[in-house]
Amino acid sequence: MLAFANAKINLGLLLAEKRSDGYHNLQTVFYPVKLYDSVELVDAATTFCTVKGIDIPGDAQDNLCVKAFKQLQADFGLPNQQIVLLKHIPVGAGLGGGSADAAFLIKLANEKFKLGLSTAKMEGYARALGADCAFFIANKPVYATEKGDCFEALEMDLSKYFIVLVKPPVHVSTAEAYRNASVKQPAVSLKELINLPISQWKEKIFNGFEATVFAQYPQIDEIKTKLYAAGATFALMSGSGSSVFAIFKQPVSLPELEKENLVFYDI
Repeated sequence: MLAFANAKINLGLLLAEKRSDGYHNLQTVFYPVKLYDSVELVDAATTFCTVKGIDIPGDAQDNLCVKAFKQLQADFGLPNQQIVLLKHIPVGAGLGGGSADAAFLIKLANEKFKLGLSTAKMEGYARALGADCAFFIANKPVYATEKGDCFEALEMDLSKYFIVLVKPPVHVSTAEAYRNASVKQPAVSLKELINLPISQWKEKIFNGFEATVFAQYPQIDEIKTKLYAAGATFALMSGSGSSVFAIFKQPVSLPELEKENLVFYDI
């Protein structure tokens, strides 16, 4: 059985305070976008993972998808499976690709083996794997707080806009981004700001990782500047980087940015 795991972007990201467990309390809005990996489960003699497409750093057998499946296998006695992962979502881009793959693996196993798991139960398995992983179970826009795993549904639809994503040839370490980011309790909640007209987001909605990431990787800052110069209504680095997305009112072509970066249109 096969599933298509989509990426997400962060419409704002505020780091409110550091927690005693090493995580941060944050405010963000997760929004699903049309950029996909594929995840497949195939009956096999042993459980292992095969990765195709974009290379993933590290051992494929330590992949989040393997960890997700082994959780379910231990609880439900599932038969061994080959996990075939075709990577298209850029790695180290702040798009949640690894988390999405694991969440969709959980949903795929639930369907294939008729486990009857509720959304809440599947979110519980996903939360054990990563802070943003549970978002991809329901896979709908949310206002996320605490570690990024406490959700409040949002009525948000950007389908009338044209969203472009630019991924430079840079890998930003999430751990390093968190270590260097400034932490500040926001004066106004992102939940309130996200309800403003999109034309006001540029002056009101920010990503708390941008300052330190841009200082280390100025080419990411340049991409954001060029997206605004091309007429974007709003542009922001997604998550801890390195990708930058932009919201346009109409389709756009960005050949200059395509020369050195991956550019994904209408995601």
